[in-house]
Amino acid sequence: MEVLDESLVPDIDDFISVAEAMKALADATRIRIFWLLCHKEMTGAEIAGALNLSAPNVSHHLKALSMSGLATSRRDKKEVRYRIKDSRLSALLHKTIEELLEIKCPLC
Repeated sequence: MEVLDESLVPDIDDFISVAEAMKALADATRIRIFWLLCHKEMTGAEIAGALNLSAPNVSHHLKALSMSGLATSRRDKKEVRYRIKDSRLSALLHKTIEELLEIKCPLC
């Protein structure tokens, strides 16, 4: 058996960030929220209305997406607006979701 050169194996931190993102998207509702936020910055109330979910449920999922580094937020007066963090990982996950579900990005 051929031994793999350890210098070719990426650092564990790289694998941890991917694992955290995949763990965050291991829920169908969270994937739906992620996909929505890939296309538009939204408030929790807007997401809840679009997906017919309760505000506390959406808040729970947004927290998980934020903690995983996939989503970010900003305060706009009294509202908090959420969007997907602009990163290579987010772009790849967005593309993967659309490829697997055979759907087209409404912004493309």
